[in-house]
Amino acid sequence: MAALFGSRVRRLRTAAGLTQAELGLKTHVVSTRITQIERASGAKPTLELARALDVALGADELLVELWPYVYREAFPDWSRKFMEYSERAVAVREYAAHVVPGLLQTAGYARAVLSVGLTLSSDAQLEERLAARMGRQDRLNAPDRPELWVVLDEAVLRRPIGGHEVMRAQLERLLEISAEPHVTLQVLPFEHGEHDAMGGSLTLLTLPDGSEVAYTEGAHYGQLIEDPGEVRRFVLTYDRLRAAALPPFMSLDMIRSVMSVMEDNHRGAKVPSRTERRRLAQEQLQQSGGRQLRGGGRRVPRRGPRT
Repeated sequence: MAALFGSRVRRLRTAAGLTQAELGLKTHVVSTRITQIERASGAKPTLELARALDVALGADELLVELWPYVYREAFPDWSRKFMEYSERAVAVREYAAHVVPGLLQTAGYARAVLSVGLTLSSDAQLEERLAARMGRQDRLNAPDRPELWVVLDEAVLRRPIGGHEVMRAQLERLLEISAEPHVTLQVLPFEHGEHDAMGGSLTLLTLPDGSEVAYTEGAHYGQLIEDPGEVRRFVLTYDRLRAAALPPFMSLDMIRSVMSVMEDNHRGAKVPSRTERRRLAQEQLQQSGGRQLRGGGRRVPRRGPRT
């Protein structure tokens, strides 16, 4: 769809007798951005840019109508360039809206996350993706490890991914990794309300030359943003999230609190054994003047008066 969008822009631009630089001036972007769009080689066009292109080229809403398909199109290969950048990044800043970021996931948690959705075709593919995800975590222990700053939405802590044991191990992992000097962890509480990044997760990567790229991700799409102007807007969004989140020490207290509540709920949800259920039923019947239960749960009939 990105290639189709680009070919339509190129065809309309040629028909209008415009150069890429002239179209860039009309839409307030540099000419290289037009080149990227026409070649489907860079960041996907924003809705604002699609509208500007539509007006400048007299496309009668064609480009605006194509834009949602470009934006939501999910290609597994999209993540390859992002991972290449990640391997070179000197700083990683993440906002996680729904699940713990891959760099901090335990194997059990990662398996549960990767098992859902429609992208897996076999158990072998699941194991390949799990191994790849766990392998990327080696970067955190490498000599050139990046500075990692993570803001977790409170929903990440309270959604029990993988069951009680898996989730408990994951929360313990968060507490452990937060003790590392190169890791900063914050929690954005529910009480903060709405914010700019509610639609999905956000990752910002700082590369060795000081340049930055952004990556946004939802349940069924991912988008790498390389245009400096667009990246700056995401940087501002992230800075606002960090400012609104709890300080690191309070964030760790919240994680511990969630763990405590989770343990209490787990113990409270324990189903009593059959013997315990019978004993409780006997006590309730006796208190109400009822008849005693046999071993199988049948009532023992009252005996009538002897004659």
